[in-house]
Order: sequence, then structure tokens, then C-alpha cells
Amino acid sequence: MKRILAGILVLLGLALAQFKSEYKLSVVVAPNTAWGMGAQRFADLVKEKTGGRVNIKVYFSGQLFAGQQTNEFQLLRTGVADFAIGSTINWSPQVKELNLFNLPFFFPSYRELDAVEEGQAGKAIFQRLRQLGVEPLAWGENGYRQLTNSKRPVRTPEDLQGLKIRVVGAPIFIDTFRALGANPTSMSWAEVLTALQQGVIEGQENPIVGVIIPYKLWELGQRYLTVWNYVIDPLIFAASAQTWRTFPSDVQKAIQEAALEAARYQKALARAGMDDGTALRYLSSLGVKVEITDPLAYLRSHGVQVTVLTPLEIGRFRERVSGVVQRWMGEIGGTLIVQAEADKKRAR
Repeated sequence: MKRILAGILVLLGLALAQFKSEYKLSVVVAPNTAWGMGAQRFADLVKEKTGGRVNIKVYFSGQLFAGQQTNEFQLLRTGVADFAIGSTINWSPQVKELNLFNLPFFFPSYRELDAVEEGQAGKAIFQRLRQLGVEPLAWGENGYRQLTNSKRPVRTPEDLQGLKIRVVGAPIFIDTFRALGANPTSMSWAEVLTALQQGVIEGQENPIVGVIIPYKLWELGQRYLTVWNYVIDPLIFAASAQTWRTFPSDVQKAIQEAALEAARYQKALARAGMDDGTALRYLSSLGVKVEITDPLAYLRSHGVQVTVLTPLEIGRFRERVSGVVQRWMGEIGGTLIVQAEADKKRAR
């Protein structure tokens, strides 16, 4: 009798579950990026794994937040967006703990980043997001952020002196580039391409695979690239808690599985040709053909002068921003910093 009653309750719950005809997913960038392709993969997998009950439409290029990308987290927590695959940078003004990933030169390797995401610090960050009304599902990635400019090669902090560099609207980036002697200006990505073309700004910082190549920044005068891996840009696959609560447990499980699968694919796309070959091998196992397997060679073939900094050269930049790191560690919180350091140590 108990089993029959339990079965009736399950069927009743399914009958009462109301699914919207469309669920909105917010993404900052265009569909031809690793980020954008990961978003579409997630939407497709969700539809497949939920038997068509959850249909997600991806709103690319910031369509839902009208150009102000640092507003995306607020749209998600209030339910204006049902889902988002957001950059930790863009969400950090509302979630101070996410500034952990904005600390310059704090993550020297993919291995240490992965350890933090999967370890104590990553779990603590996900719990904080839940407290703020967002259900985190998986870690994706935009990549290490590199510097481009239209004026000269940058190999020392002195080379950055006075350069007008676009940064995203998170205060730590302004602090970092000021400490390096540059002239940083905060600007939403929707404005950047025009600003580069018109010479309003002279440089910017973004991942190679995620942004520099898909947007062909060399065609906008960005002829000098400095590879310095100064900041990593994780992404978070997430749902609005308001939307999440409307799904029955089997649908939640299916969406979670879709997020983990899509995130692994998306992260591999972002790292393709930039890591030790792991990403390319994984994508090959999926039957995914990557057109650009050597991103630096590809950029050189398009006339970009590539400067890859040595550990000693990176050390000079690190010294210049040590005060910024110390100040922002206090903002982020000592407990999270200790957890992250422990996670990184285990990965070495």
C-alpha cells in the first residue's frame, strides 16, 4: 500500500510540474567562441536529457542585460534569466569571493586552478552562490587572460606606462593596471570593438582562444600580444534558484548531468592548444575536430608579434602588484584564501 501511495505521489508531482515553453540562458559573448559553443551544448544536452521538457534558448552577446555585463548576476538571482554561464570576473562585483580568481598571478597553472575549483575553496564559493539565490552547476572556463595593444611589445612594467587599456568593470582590474603604470578604463565588451577601431583605447586583456582569435582583434590594430597568464577567467554554469526550485528532482539531476558534461567540453575548447595536450586529446575522443591546434602560431601567421614572458620577467610584474594582492586578499576573506592555498599545494 505504501509503494502504491508513493507511486501516486510521484505521478501527481509530475502532473503538477509546470514547464515554461522557453527558459532563458544568458551569455556575454558570441556563439562562435568556446564559451558560446559550451552554452549551446548545454542547452542541447538539457533538452535531450529531460526528454524535451526543458527547452533552453541561449541569448548570446549580452542580449538579456543590455550591454552592462556586470549586471548579469543580478538578472540571474532575480529570475529574469533562468540560467547563465557567467564569468567569475563579471559576477565578482556582487560576489566578493569570486575576486579570488582576479588576484594577479595567483594561479600559475591549470592544475592548481582545477584543484581549487574541485577543492575546499570551490565548494565554499558554490555554497556562497546558493546563499545569494543562484544554484551553481559546474565550472567552465574562458581561459588565461593575455594582453594585447596597438603600440608596442610589452615585456616589462615600464612598457605598459601610460597605455590606455580596457578592463572589465571589476575594481581589482583598475587597481592592478594602475599599479603597473597603465591607464585602465572600464568598458563593457559590447563597446570594445568600436573603441579599438576608433583608437579610444590602445589595448585590452582577454583569453587567446576565448576572445582574441574569435573576434580577430589583430584586424582592429591589436598587433602586439603579451603572454603572461596574469589572471585566469573561470566560468560558472548556473541556474536561478527561483527557476531551479520549480523542477522535480529527476529534472534537476538531468540538468546537473548536462552541465557537467557541457562544462568539460567547454573547458577543453578553451584550453585547446594552450595546455599540455590534454584538451585536444579529450576533444578528439569526442570526435571534435579543432581547426586551430597552435593558437600562438596562428596569431603569428596573421602578423601578431607574440611576446611570451619568462618566469623571471613575470616576477617583475608580480612585484609591482603585490600591494594589490594583499589589499584584495583582505576583501576576499582570509578563510577562503587559506583554503585556496591548501588546495593549490595539494596539486603541486
